[in-house]
Amino acid sequence: MNNIVTLTDDALVIEPRGLDKVWSFTKSLSIPWGHVRGATHDSGMKTEPKGWRGPGLRAGSKLSGTFHADGERQFWNVNGFENTVVIELSDEHFSRIVVSADDPSRQAAEITARAAAH
Repeated sequence: MNNIVTLTDDALVIEPRGLDKVWSFTKSLSIPWGHVRGATHDSGMKTEPKGWRGPGLRAGSKLSGTFHADGERQFWNVNGFENTVVIELSDEHFSRIVVSADDPSRQAAEITARAAAH
């Protein structure tokens, strides 16, 4: 199940769906556009070091929650890696958000364009 990605005038909002809310301990994330550096569609995240989980779920290719790698805190909510969008942040609780999306190339381009406009 993919995340709901909403681009409002003020913020990027990521909302896990269904049980992902429970597994990730996250109802939604709202990031002001000034803190969004950009996004990419990156199916190669499968080989990216995830670090240690806490809190969250890691079961095969399902990752949901907070992961700590290389001294950085990242939010992951992916089910497989083919449709992965990586969102780079600055001055936020998370340095990066990694989520599954319905149309990852389009959503990454829209996020990057909106971030550049702010």
